[in-house]
Amino acid sequence: MKIETKITEAVKAIVEELYGVAVEDKLVQLGQTRPEFEGQLTLVVFPFTKMSHKAPEQTAGEIGERLVQRLPDVVARFNAVKGFLNLSICTAQWVELLAEIQANPRFGFQPVGDDSPLVMVEYSSPNTNKPLHLGHVRNNLLGWALAKVMEANGNRVVKTNIVNDRGIHICKSMLAWLKWGNGETPESSGKKGDHLIGDYYVAFDKHYREEVRQLVAQGMDEEQAKQEAPLIKEAHAMLVRWEQNDPEVRALWQKMNQWVYDGFDETYKALGVSFDKIYYESQTYLEGREKVEEGLEKGIFYRRDDGSVWADLTAEGLDEKLLLRSDGTSVYMTQDIGTAKLRFQDYPIDKMIYVVGNEQNYHFQVLSILLDKLGFKWGRDLVHFSYGMVELPNGKMKSREGTVVDADDLIAAMIQNAKEKWQEKRETPSNSPSKGENPSEGAAKKVSPSSGDSEGSEAQEIARIVGLGALKYFILKVDARKNMLFNPEESIDFNGNTGPFIQYTYARIRSILRKAGEQPALCAAQQTELAELEISLIQKLQAFEQTVRQAGQDYNPSCIANYCYELAAEYNRFYHDFSVLREEDTQKRQFRIALSAAVAQVIKNGMGLLGIEVPERM
Repeated sequence: MKIETKITEAVKAIVEELYGVAVEDKLVQLGQTRPEFEGQLTLVVFPFTKMSHKAPEQTAGEIGERLVQRLPDVVARFNAVKGFLNLSICTAQWVELLAEIQANPRFGFQPVGDDSPLVMVEYSSPNTNKPLHLGHVRNNLLGWALAKVMEANGNRVVKTNIVNDRGIHICKSMLAWLKWGNGETPESSGKKGDHLIGDYYVAFDKHYREEVRQLVAQGMDEEQAKQEAPLIKEAHAMLVRWEQNDPEVRALWQKMNQWVYDGFDETYKALGVSFDKIYYESQTYLEGREKVEEGLEKGIFYRRDDGSVWADLTAEGLDEKLLLRSDGTSVYMTQDIGTAKLRFQDYPIDKMIYVVGNEQNYHFQVLSILLDKLGFKWGRDLVHFSYGMVELPNGKMKSREGTVVDADDLIAAMIQNAKEKWQEKRETPSNSPSKGENPSEGAAKKVSPSSGDSEGSEAQEIARIVGLGALKYFILKVDARKNMLFNPEESIDFNGNTGPFIQYTYARIRSILRKAGEQPALCAAQQTELAELEISLIQKLQAFEQTVRQAGQDYNPSCIANYCYELAAEYNRFYHDFSVLREEDTQKRQFRIALSAAVAQVIKNGMGLLGIEVPERM
């Protein structure tokens, strides 16, 4: 039983004995004691003063005395400061807690069974007219981390992707390739397929803007020019042919889309994300049209005189929403309804989470209501995991102008940057060693790309792990709801709240454990004294369980990221002040090795929830 649980149960019984009032769990408020006071746990006594009819400090003293009597093996002593009862917990309790954490490789995670709730998480949602960019990177990393967090909270999870593979933007790339591609392929160009297609999307926009400019120079209104430009008319004509299943257009569409899918797969693999099921809008928009027609028959929607179909949401405080155009073609909302239909056929979903930027907040507010009206049991409670935009120090990204931050280029740059930064770190004096230890005791083995083949290969792998860890952590440590500024240089720093700092802490601990060899199990009865910093570390380890739970309740992976940093920083303070391997007292050395092992285990599990690897050596 947790220390807090033991104390909570005892406090409830004591208050009832002393004051004759039954107490609910929520009134027993326990927290970590502030550093300036003696003790590790503090009980807020103010809720009980109405029952005791006594001053807060007197009430605290009475409860404290009874706690020491009732739980002598848990509460060693107490001190009352006004309405706060500070409790010093017996050493054996902390050692026992550490042993429990160390013995459970999945500490903090809830078990997942066949009857666990099924949560579907949708993320990525790319268009097949351009490669993935920095915005997609944030989306994919958030989606993957959220899926892992939901699983850690005892849910079965299905990770899905919806690919926007149809529409006018797709036809723009196709038309540009036909006009200026000269049969170019990924193989002939040496480019990834998604990059190749993205180039033609940019080329279309360049030529289209020139046509618009010329029409405006001839006296045409700009808006009219945008509609009358020959290129856009050709693109619309191609879209109509696609809708009519023209075999030539469809064949080109399939060929070029496959180039893009192959390119996407490479990027997903590099990012370390994947999906259990991929849906395509070319397959779902017709399903959505059928579902809207069904809603029309049931009187959920209505048809206007021009033949278009609408949903009247004024009763819900919203407006009227177009679902089918007058020519019968679908809109994005229709496609999302169709995708929902297919997903519900494929999986008995209990909860649906959409990872989509905050510019779509209204869309998902409407979608939730429509799905509920159409009978999807999870519709009303769907979750739109709304996140802010990611920008660079030099401004926003514009895909049509070819000024996006390409995901593949970003990944490669981060890995190269990690390699260079690590080389710089190797050439500077090492961090301060632990008290009483030689500088090399806790340092991980250092390798460089210029070493022999095996070591050079290991260094390349470390650079990959650290570079991607820097990228992922920098993005995931920020509350997803906020816009963020991504600074590659800052993200790769080996000090401060960064991925590399946490990874280096883990590698340092693993080095200590390799030197320590196999250690006997902890025995609470053997340990007679612990330093406050050691106890604080155990308390921090225990907090991982609540942090995972909170991340799941709030759909907030950032609290996992910041917890990992706080744990690593706390361990580094401990490592600076206390000897580990060179500690002469056998019991203390054994305890500190076990404490280090538990910290490494929780760091690895926490970073794993974020999709971040931790290297065994650096």
